[in-house]
Amino acid sequence: MRTLNQDILQDKLLLKNYTQQELELLITELGIPKFRASQVYKAVYGNQVPSFAGITTLSKNLQQQLDEKFIFTSVTLDKKQTSSDGTIKFLFTLADGAQIESVLIPSEMEVAEGTPKRRTLCISTQAGCPLGCEFCATATLKLRRNLETAEIIDQFLTAQQHSELPITNIVFMGMGEPMLNYDNVMKAVDIFTNTQTPVLSSKKITLSTAGVLPGILRMADEKRTIKLALSLHATTNGIRQKLMPIANKYSLEELGNALEYYYRATKIPVTFEYILFDGLNDTELDVKRLAKLTRRFPSKVNVIPFHEIDFTNPSGFSAELKAAPKEKFFLFLKRLKENNVQVMVRSSSGLDIDAACGQLAFSSAAQ
Repeated sequence: MRTLNQDILQDKLLLKNYTQQELELLITELGIPKFRASQVYKAVYGNQVPSFAGITTLSKNLQQQLDEKFIFTSVTLDKKQTSSDGTIKFLFTLADGAQIESVLIPSEMEVAEGTPKRRTLCISTQAGCPLGCEFCATATLKLRRNLETAEIIDQFLTAQQHSELPITNIVFMGMGEPMLNYDNVMKAVDIFTNTQTPVLSSKKITLSTAGVLPGILRMADEKRTIKLALSLHATTNGIRQKLMPIANKYSLEELGNALEYYYRATKIPVTFEYILFDGLNDTELDVKRLAKLTRRFPSKVNVIPFHEIDFTNPSGFSAELKAAPKEKFFLFLKRLKENNVQVMVRSSSGLDIDAACGQLAFSSAAQ
């Protein structure tokens, strides 16, 4: 897997690649007192300052010394698009020229007593994606590399600078497969949830996987306390293999066993994500099979409208995919509920700027 070349960084280090303990070691190697690392960490994640110059507990000489050693921010915001529903899509460029997108979803908010309770950032974990899911625009992009931990974190911190309200939730559901960048993603989670300078609670973070079985088992063994979602989208191996090539490697039976193992280890319910396609996965038999799967362990189903990806000029099976009609969509929901399945409907936030689920592919970015 290609990584960010150190030569591109001109021998400087990405500040947010490091935990507090790692930063303490690096800073002491520079001859700087260890306690300065805590001051930097608190300023970066507690106060969310945009540069070393914003850390007022450091002298100007020390700010300059750190600036010469570390790159403070690893992403550059190139473009920000705002949807009619308030969704914001961010286009970021990385140090090597790779580009990624993140999406801030205000319409995920629940309102109680007039106070917004939820504001979700959808974060990318790879530049491109290698999995080739037929319904996903990102699949049309070649995988360039895994993102660094700093590049994952800086998506959040930069988006927060452009949000009037605090971001309350993170979903690793943007570009790429998080489980294929497991170490960097989980390091970002550890930094976000550091008890000394907590940015978010682990309960407010969700990782979505297309079904990378070793990653699910590893999350279980490590007793990770973030939430887990599986992009399911089919109740038979045959249909799932047509939609998602990774299904040729890991069967539904294997995934079901892995998820049951995960639940027993963590006691955290699982979310199944299910895009409804017309005439493909929307039958009464699909309802029955999905209901049977959800009874194996506590779980819920997020039913998602299919969002067209015509701007990618799809071909083959991908071009044949159509969204289930509204009547069939709501009948499917009704039948799931009648089978005692806990059901949620994923919103189509940002549809007018190609920011909805499955649409991240630089549709308005210069290529």
